[in-house]
Amino acid sequence: MIHYAKIISCYTADTSGVCSALYELGGMVVVHDASGCNSTYATHDEPRWYDMDSMIYISGLTEIDAVMGNDEKFIDDVCESAERLKPKFIAICGSPMPAMTGTDFDALAMIIESRCGIPTHAMHTNGMKSYLVGASQAFEMLAQNYCGKAGRAKTKPVVNILGATPLDLSRQQIVDSVWEWLERCGFEKGCCMAMGSRLEDYQSAGDADCNLVVSSSGLAAAKVLKEKFGTPYVVGLPFGKEYAEVLKGDIEKAIAEKADIISCAQRAENADGAKSVIVGESVYAGSLARAVQMQTGRPVRVIHTLDTDDELVAAVDKRLADEDKLEEEFSQCECVYADPLFKPIVSNEAEFTAIPHEAFSGRCFRKSIKNFVDRELEF
Repeated sequence: MIHYAKIISCYTADTSGVCSALYELGGMVVVHDASGCNSTYATHDEPRWYDMDSMIYISGLTEIDAVMGNDEKFIDDVCESAERLKPKFIAICGSPMPAMTGTDFDALAMIIESRCGIPTHAMHTNGMKSYLVGASQAFEMLAQNYCGKAGRAKTKPVVNILGATPLDLSRQQIVDSVWEWLERCGFEKGCCMAMGSRLEDYQSAGDADCNLVVSSSGLAAAKVLKEKFGTPYVVGLPFGKEYAEVLKGDIEKAIAEKADIISCAQRAENADGAKSVIVGESVYAGSLARAVQMQTGRPVRVIHTLDTDDELVAAVDKRLADEDKLEEEFSQCECVYADPLFKPIVSNEAEFTAIPHEAFSGRCFRKSIKNFVDRELEF
């Protein structure tokens, strides 16, 4: 029996990925789902919910409206709310029930935009995929529709950050640490998709000399900006002192050679068969693996438990999502770095190091999430 879990948690869904990516940008996000389902997003997936306002709504889909295909109510409600709230854009996305009934979100977006005159975007989510899929769609939409060139004056190379959400990076403090590190490296601050930046900031995104992709959800947007403006991208997070220095060199090389570098996946081949593994999102886990290897000399592999692009998976890594397969893999490991909710399926003989992941365990271990940016790892 596969694709089930009896012990471990599940990851945040794609609808929450869309909401998280667009949270701070002044748009209105409407999830077509039953009344009350917004509480799942607010209480488990979005730590900013109590600190700042955002126009995140649930349509209040009823059983009879779903069965009868009453899309007019959804359209009327969205247009009425948009008229009152005046959002900068509208994003509509689905949940399992609209997916089962075949709701045409592209058509709904066209009708809503024509009626209220506000740019409206269809996000093709169904609540059954991971948050990275939804966030990736949202970031790609932003890159296609809201990023431009403004002829920005600059004295140093400018770097944007792509793919930042609290689901992976937890706190604004960690994003700020990345900005501080970039400035210490001699780079100028660009915009961030999408923590700590406004939608208006993206109008000069094309002026950047390089895009730093900090999660796999930002890769699609980086490729769009590469096609639109020729901006190269580097994938990785500056974890640990040694790897942060390597990442700095990769950014400088990308700018000089106009080359794309998947830095977090460039790990030693001698890690094949390594007894130490890091579990989680590809960019975060891959960057941490490089940092651990460089600081300790211990070979480390990554277990990718989420949807990810092939180019982010190193040759020594594995893709495992099923609980029984993960338990089998962990039984052969001597050291496991993972969210605390994985610990029950890790062998008692293995050394377990907790690396909380907000998209997996919610806020349960939020106070224990460490900032690894450009500092010695305390393992």
